[in-house]
Amino acid sequence: MKASLGAMEEARRALDAPLFADVAGDAAVSFEFFPPKTEKMEATLWESVETLSVLNPRFVSVTYGAGGTTRERTHATVARIARETTIPAAAHLTCVEATREEIDAVANEYWNAGVRHIVALRGDPPTAGAKFQSPAGGYANAADLVAGLRKLHPFEISVAAYPECHPDSADATADLDNLKRKLDAGATRAITQFFFEPETFFRFRDAAAAAGISAEIVPGIMPVMSFAAVQKMSAMCGTQVPAWMGRLFEGLDDHPPARQLVAATIAAELCRKLYAGGERAFHFYTLNRAELSYAICHLLGLRPQTMARAEAA
Repeated sequence: MKASLGAMEEARRALDAPLFADVAGDAAVSFEFFPPKTEKMEATLWESVETLSVLNPRFVSVTYGAGGTTRERTHATVARIARETTIPAAAHLTCVEATREEIDAVANEYWNAGVRHIVALRGDPPTAGAKFQSPAGGYANAADLVAGLRKLHPFEISVAAYPECHPDSADATADLDNLKRKLDAGATRAITQFFFEPETFFRFRDAAAAAGISAEIVPGIMPVMSFAAVQKMSAMCGTQVPAWMGRLFEGLDDHPPARQLVAATIAAELCRKLYAGGERAFHFYTLNRAELSYAICHLLGLRPQTMARAEAA
């Protein structure tokens, strides 16, 4: 049976389009890690930092546990990155269960350790499902925290954005108003919560522009390490998990290498579509594992800087 002209034309276009080979490699990337709990996890973290550092990230960030539960480990990890690598290190800082004086003291410690970038967040209460309450004498919200940091030092400040609306916001308009307050308070850029379809980001980008937001909004990318874990995290933060993702990951629980290949493909395709839509910056939630993020960056045309310099010479 002969293929229709339409099908033949579609096949020709698919054959003519190189698989990521024509991506220019001009993307700017950043990576997020969490502070390690054990010596083994610390070794894994530093292997990941070493693997990804050759891609010349513009910064790497280290998270801060709910209620400040990882404060010391976060500080130690960020300080070590600042001390032992050439990568700009960013420290997460939240408003939860601490006074202004305590938070300011932590920020001053970061500045004294050579850290010039803060990811300023309202933060989550230490009890799952509890509502955030500003502690007595504390910062009321992320916008208040940004303003406070601005008074201390000329930090570079990133804040969070929610393409599918923060669960605590009344609606999308209120959520955008809150984002604008954070940026107007002095934040440098916004980094989004993870999402899984490019249209989600593009709709949010358009809505932010319509609301008068002109600051950089960086899409946050979550490569799927565990589909069950992603479903749990998504339910907590209001992210929609498309039905097609469930079908793709079905049956892969007992096949980690295959699951990793599928995860890299999905995230790389998301980045490719975002790139085609004009985005040139991506923030990867690595979960302290480098392989998936490295593969996606490779597909985006990024190469180790030593290799790039050798080829240029």
